[in-house]
Amino acid sequence: MKRAHPRFPANAIAAAAITVLAAGVLGGCTGSGGSTSSAGGTSPGNSSGPIVIGASLSLDGPRGADGQAFQRGYELWASDVNAHDGLLGRQVELKILNDHSSPANVVTNYQTLIGQDKVDLTFGPYSSLLTTPASAVAARYGYAFVEGAGGAPAVFDTPLNQADHNVFDVSQPVAAAMLPLVDYIKNLPASQQRQLTVAFPYTEDPFAAPPVQFAQTLVTNLNKAITIKSFPPFVESTASDRAAAQAVASTKADIVVLGSTDVPMVADFMKVFEQDKYNPRMFIAASGPDQGKAFTDVVNVKNATGVMVPNGWFPSFPNAQSHQMVKEYLAKYGGTAADINADVAEAYSVGQVMAQAVTATGDVDNAKIIRYLHSGVTLSSVQGPVMFDALGENGKAAGFIFQWNNGNFVQGLNPDGSTTSQFIASKPNWGAG
Repeated sequence: MKRAHPRFPANAIAAAAITVLAAGVLGGCTGSGGSTSSAGGTSPGNSSGPIVIGASLSLDGPRGADGQAFQRGYELWASDVNAHDGLLGRQVELKILNDHSSPANVVTNYQTLIGQDKVDLTFGPYSSLLTTPASAVAARYGYAFVEGAGGAPAVFDTPLNQADHNVFDVSQPVAAAMLPLVDYIKNLPASQQRQLTVAFPYTEDPFAAPPVQFAQTLVTNLNKAITIKSFPPFVESTASDRAAAQAVASTKADIVVLGSTDVPMVADFMKVFEQDKYNPRMFIAASGPDQGKAFTDVVNVKNATGVMVPNGWFPSFPNAQSHQMVKEYLAKYGGTAADINADVAEAYSVGQVMAQAVTATGDVDNAKIIRYLHSGVTLSSVQGPVMFDALGENGKAAGFIFQWNNGNFVQGLNPDGSTTSQFIASKPNWGAG
């Protein structure tokens, strides 16, 4: 059963993005960035041409690595669909515009894709920060907005989604991401809980902040003897990251729960911790350690050992569809399964869910798709079952905590907080691996 979690207000950046949205929609802006395919949109009523699906992704900028992984997931899904006669007997054509990690650009891109190119369907961008304003554009045009990386409460709390209910996130709600860690602490003997000091630093971001804030509230209520170290949110930059890391290191906390957005931020914290000879027993970051080789190449494999991250998917996830996707990914891009970014599975799941809705309704009519996705039906994806609640959150999603173990990305905690045989309860010293 999905646990309830509190709602957090949208941050100032997201609010500013919605202001930009209003100007963009009313001003009829043109597209930003270039297309990664040669799509020429077909009108929704055209049943003979390809089904054109539009999306905006961060192909460079701060979220470029994630955006590129999402692109691979979308393209891998489209390739699979087209190899099996497409959807409704029509080939699928992706039109992807680069938003350069900018909320202003993402608004412009969806205005172009829907208003100008008249794509049939839309997929979401990467990050809650960009999903919030992007989904508002889709809502104004009556489009179903299926996405996989916009699970922050701010995404679902927008006035347009509250009114139109057009946003559907196939992945785990962001605020619930740290629940396995909370349950792990809850399962510890009271004598061990009383000895714990837990630090909760986070950057002011709609993805990074909610899971840390919620986890801090829950851990505080577990046992009043647990020492809680809280900090003011910091602004994302190398200097701010490192200053926040030094503040955490000074507490000598046993467990650090970091609200991070990317690999560079986590790497900044790890560098400061190592320089200060501060080695927390457990270090878990909201985002960054799940980036596979992109993470271990930056922090090195030895330092990565024991570092943890929440996610709803991993390469050996016990799901036949997932195993097939991993096989196809490796055949196309090479590498090892551990190198596959979880963003790939999130994006692939978006395509799967939309395909099931199109097939079930026999149409690309967005109003029909929205009604179908809100009908209580349980759908399948490489991340597991998907069933949307009234606001479009996936109430069936399960969350796990993963951990680096000598170069291998393994599952450390189960959804109920119990440990796996590969779990490292006490992180090795930096460089000791």
